[in-house]
Amino acid sequence: MKKELIELLRGGSAHASLRKAFDGISPVNRNKIVPGLPEQKTVWELLEHLRIAQEDIIRYTFDEGWISPSFPEGYWSQKDKYNEDNWNKSLKVLFDDLNSLIKFIENTDFDLSNPIPHGEGRSYLRQVLLVADHNAYHSAQVVDIRKRLGDWK
Repeated sequence: MKKELIELLRGGSAHASLRKAFDGISPVNRNKIVPGLPEQKTVWELLEHLRIAQEDIIRYTFDEGWISPSFPEGYWSQKDKYNEDNWNKSLKVLFDDLNSLIKFIENTDFDLSNPIPHGEGRSYLRQVLLVADHNAYHSAQVVDIRKRLGDWK
């Protein structure tokens, strides 16, 4: 099961991987609104949302003292915070956190279906699946935006 969970987190089997969704996007398209989409978000805003939400899920799972951001505003960055440095930092943290979750799955000997001690009945497996589901949903939005901007290969 661990192998399948890791494959799910990395993506690329049934959809573009999270990494592929962001690789090679032109800097001029990272913070553009695409008219006609139901949610008027930029790729930058989606990157930040993915980073913030994934961090929250992971920290909640492993840190009993973690305090989640306020919902929903705490899960979205401001469009005007975009710059090259913030883009690079956000990508790095997103993939560092994802890799730490993958390493946890690879190196863990206990049953992932065990409940998280402070998790209000949630299991480690549930949290891993939540990260995979959330990342897949929003990476598809990134791909859609990129296609509409003519920035997808």
